[in-house]
Amino acid sequence: MSSTELEPPPGEIEPQPPVTVAPATLAEPTREELGVLAPMERAAFRVTRRMNQGAWKRFWTFCQRTLGMSWIRLCTYNLMRVHGLEHVEAVSHERPILLVANHRSFFDMYTVSAELFRRTSWEKSLYFPVRGRFFYESPLGMLVNLVMGWWSMYPPFFAAGSNPIPEKRDFDKYSMRVLVDLCQRGRGHLIGFHPEGTRNKNPDPYSFLPAKPGVGRLIKDATPQVIPVFVAGLNNDLPKQVLGNWTGGELIRVHFGPALDYTQFLSRRDGIRTYKEIAEFVMSKIAELGEQDRALYGKEEGIGDE
Repeated sequence: MSSTELEPPPGEIEPQPPVTVAPATLAEPTREELGVLAPMERAAFRVTRRMNQGAWKRFWTFCQRTLGMSWIRLCTYNLMRVHGLEHVEAVSHERPILLVANHRSFFDMYTVSAELFRRTSWEKSLYFPVRGRFFYESPLGMLVNLVMGWWSMYPPFFAAGSNPIPEKRDFDKYSMRVLVDLCQRGRGHLIGFHPEGTRNKNPDPYSFLPAKPGVGRLIKDATPQVIPVFVAGLNNDLPKQVLGNWTGGELIRVHFGPALDYTQFLSRRDGIRTYKEIAEFVMSKIAELGEQDRALYGKEEGIGDE
């Protein structure tokens, strides 16, 4: 399959056959780890953890593969351009895949996963680690997790990011154990991760924030298959984004790169320096995909102009 545009004429995509994934069995937090959470956070965590196991996870994956994929397709089909899908097809689908992508929109990973559901038939079970400050602190956050992510925004982290809660580091240790386990084993596990840690608000789509060491630690501890992804063209105004599909909005571009060879880092000592080097290596590969996008689309409508 060519790495050039993969958008076929309407009607040429055959429906993908139903698939079933054996959901993960998620570890239980200790009493001490759970005890640092507020009552609402504990309740949200328990519900979301349950929704990511067993029959519930299979049901929500069905919703992602049908309802979620369909409405994203309806809202983007005129604008969507996908490249490099052959790189995702080339890796083993019996092992977890860690998708590492730049982060410019709330909808980055939803769009990427919808395209994978639509264009590929292998089994998938999605997990998107998130900061827990919104999704796990209120009923509204839980509703957004349900409506937008079909409960896949899991596991939560509270002591990371730009506004951490240090007293909840013990719970984050649990979430890291779960995330490592999801990346180590599980047929069809697809984990979406943003190495930058937060959204990049620079209007230049080819700019990037410094990579956080967390992705480096995850890769070194779990050694998953890692696929870099560059996403551009999405914005954070949902009505504008949807209307743009029919009124001439910016093209949405998704570039998948080859699986990363990071074996050079595995023999190095665990520590922030090594984790940071891995994170920077990952971001450099995402940036290379950005340059491919610039070569194809950078002159269209002034994309990337300062």
